[in-house]
Amino acid sequence: MTASGRDAPLAAMLEARSVAVVGASARPGSFGEQLVGQLLRGGYRGAVHPVNPRYRQVLGLPCRPALADLDGPVDLAVLGVGNAALEGQLAAAAATGARAAVIFASCHDHTPLEGSGRGVRGDGSVPPADESGGAGTGAPEDQGVQPLAERLRTIALGAGMAVCGGNGMGFLNLERDLRVCGYPQPDELPPGPVAAVSHSGSAFSALLHNRRGLRFSLVVSSGLELVTGAHAYLEHAIDMPGTRVVALLLETVRQPAALRAALARAAERDLPVVALTLGRSGPAHALVAAHSGALAGADGAWQALLDAYGVARVRSLDELADTCELLAGRRAAAGGLAAVHDSGGERAHLVDLAEDAAVPLARLSAVTTARLRAVLEPGLAATNPVDAWGTGNDADRVFGACLAALADDPGVGAVALCVDLTTEPTPETSYVGVAVAAAAAAAKPLLVLANLASAVDPGDAARLRAAGVPVLEGTATGLAAVGHLLARRGAAARPPLDPPAPVPAAVRDRWRARLARAAGPLGELEALRLLADYGIPVVAAEAAATVQEALAAAGRVGWPVALKTAAPGVAHKTEVGGVRLGLAGPSQLAGAYADLAGRLGPEVLVAAMAAPGVELALGIVRDPWFGPLVLAAAGGVLVELLRDHRLALPPLDAHRAGELLDRLAVRPLLDGGRGAAGAALGPVRDALARLSLLAADLGDLLDAVDVNPLVAGPAGCVAVDALVVPAGR
Repeated sequence: MTASGRDAPLAAMLEARSVAVVGASARPGSFGEQLVGQLLRGGYRGAVHPVNPRYRQVLGLPCRPALADLDGPVDLAVLGVGNAALEGQLAAAAATGARAAVIFASCHDHTPLEGSGRGVRGDGSVPPADESGGAGTGAPEDQGVQPLAERLRTIALGAGMAVCGGNGMGFLNLERDLRVCGYPQPDELPPGPVAAVSHSGSAFSALLHNRRGLRFSLVVSSGLELVTGAHAYLEHAIDMPGTRVVALLLETVRQPAALRAALARAAERDLPVVALTLGRSGPAHALVAAHSGALAGADGAWQALLDAYGVARVRSLDELADTCELLAGRRAAAGGLAAVHDSGGERAHLVDLAEDAAVPLARLSAVTTARLRAVLEPGLAATNPVDAWGTGNDADRVFGACLAALADDPGVGAVALCVDLTTEPTPETSYVGVAVAAAAAAAKPLLVLANLASAVDPGDAARLRAAGVPVLEGTATGLAAVGHLLARRGAAARPPLDPPAPVPAAVRDRWRARLARAAGPLGELEALRLLADYGIPVVAAEAAATVQEALAAAGRVGWPVALKTAAPGVAHKTEVGGVRLGLAGPSQLAGAYADLAGRLGPEVLVAAMAAPGVELALGIVRDPWFGPLVLAAAGGVLVELLRDHRLALPPLDAHRAGELLDRLAVRPLLDGGRGAAGAALGPVRDALARLSLLAADLGDLLDAVDVNPLVAGPAGCVAVDALVVPAGR
C-alpha cells in the first residue's frame, strides 16, 4: 500500500490509462467484440489497443498481432482468451510491462472457459466443443506439473501484477467510465454511491441490471482471486470519492488478515459495509472434540468477523439492495422507527414483521401525540405506527402533517411512509410530493417503504430517489434495512477497546509450553487451573484415586460436593454417566465413588458444589480462517439442544462481552424474575473478557476450550467444568 492507501498495481487496473484487449474480435456479438465495445460505449477516455493476429482493425481501432507489437507498455492487459492461451498471454503482458491483468477463463488445464461451457479462440469467438481444451494447456497434474492457476499466479507475482479473476466477469469503474467486461451490460450506468465486490458473477450482473436506480462507483467480479483478493478492492473503494457504502458478496476468505485490516479501515473511515455471505448452511467445521467447536461452524466465523467491524449482514440480494440504498443516505437519529400508513391491515403487518426483525418502534412524546390528534380524523389513534387514511379526505395535508410531527419527535430515529407506491395520476401532489416535501424539511432519515416490490411504480420511485428519498421495496427487506440503519448508531457509539490487564508473561509462557507438548486434552483439574490463572473464577476441586482420597478431598473443598470421573479420554462426562452432584456426606460419596470407579476407573475429581444460578457455556474455538474465536452460549445440556450461541473475535472488553451476552436468547434469565434473583452481570462479562485474553495469548495452540457450565448468580459466577483441547490433539 502507498501512503494514500492505494495499491499501485491495483490502481493501474481499476484506473487504467491504457488498456490492451487480447482476443479482441470484429465478429458482432463475440466475446472479444463485447470487450472492446464495452470500453468504447462506456465512454472510456484512455487508450484502447485491440490485440489479435486475425484482424487489422476492430471497431474502428487499429489491431496489433501481439502485445509485443504495441508501441509501449499498457496499464492493463485484458485477456479475453481461453485456458490454452492464458499462460503465454499473461507472460507476454508481464514482459511488455503491464501492471495488471483481467482473466475471464476458468484457469483449469484441459477445461472449458466461462459461462458458455466452451473455450474462446484468439479472435474471441467460441470454438466447437471438440476444440475447447486445445493443445498446449500444459501437462495434467498427475505428471508433476503445477496446475494452470498456480502457474498464472507465479507469473503475476513475479511481475508484481494485480490480477482480476480468473473465472470472473471483470469490473466496472463507473467514476472513470472504465468497463472491463465481455458480457452485455446496460449502456446507461451513471456513477453512484455504492461500491460492490462479488464472488458471484451472476450477482455482479444482476446488480448492474437493477431497475431500482441503485448506482455504483465500482463493481468487481473478483472470481478465483488468483492474486488480488476482495480486501484489495474494498481498500480501493474506501478511497474513491463517490463511495458512500460498500457491498460485499463473499463465498470464502482467501486472505483473512488482509480482509480484517480492510474492514477495520472502513470502520475507521465510518464507511458502512453491507455483506451477504454465501454457503451459510454448509457443514460445520470438523472440531467435534468440544461443544464450542461443533457449534461454531463456518457461519459463526462470518458472524464474529462482521460483528467486530460493525458490518451489516444481510440474508438476500433484495435485503442487500434495500440496505445499501438506505445506508448511502442520512444516519439515523436516536430512537426507533416511526411510520405512517394508509392501511390498517398493512400497519398491523409492519408491526408483526418489526417484532420479528427486532426493529424498535418509537414511543411518541405527548407533544407529538397531540399534534397527531389535531390532524387525524375521529376514530384514528394517535399512536405509532399511524394509520392516517380514515376517509381519505385531504389525505396529502394529513399525511404531510403526520410525517412532520414524527420527524420532530426526539424519540424517533427514522420515519417511514409505508404505502404500496402504485401508479399515481399526479405524483407531484400525492404521496410522492408529500414524501419529497417531508424529507426536505426533516433532519433525520425519511424513507418510503413499499409493501410489495412488484407493485412499485418505477416512475414514482425514480422521482423519489432523484429527490434523495430512499424507496425500500418490500416490508420484510425494508424493515431489515431499517434495522441495519439503527444498528449502525450502536457500532459508531462503541467505546474504544479496553481489554482486561494481561496475565504476567511468565504465566502465559508456562501455559504455552504446556500446550505445545500436550499429547491430548488436559485433565479437568489442569483445565480449571488454566482458567484460574487467567482470572476466571473456578470451583475448588481436587483429584483422587481412592475412596479415602475422595473423602479427604471433600473435607477440604467443603460439603456438599460433586464427584466426576477423571478417566482419560472421557471428554463429556455426563454422556457416560460420569457425574454425581450434591453429595451431602461420606456415605453418599462412598457409594457414588464405588459406582464410578467400577464402571469408568478409579480416577475422579472432587469439586465443591456451585451455588444455584443460570448456567451458561463459554468457549474458544480455532477457526481455519480467522484463528481463535470466543463463544458464549446457553449452558449445561442446552448448549447443543438450543443452539443458542454467539461468537466474537478476541480480545473483548466488558462492553463487547456484554454485547455478545445480550444477543443470546437466554439472556433474560440473567435478570431473574418470578421471585428469582438476577445474576450479577459484571462478573460474567469479566469472565468472558478474561477468556478472550486466554484466546488471544494461547489460541494458536488450542483447537477448543469448553467452560460448561459457568454458573452465574447474584454473588458472581464460577466455572464448574472445563475441557481444553490442544491444537492437533
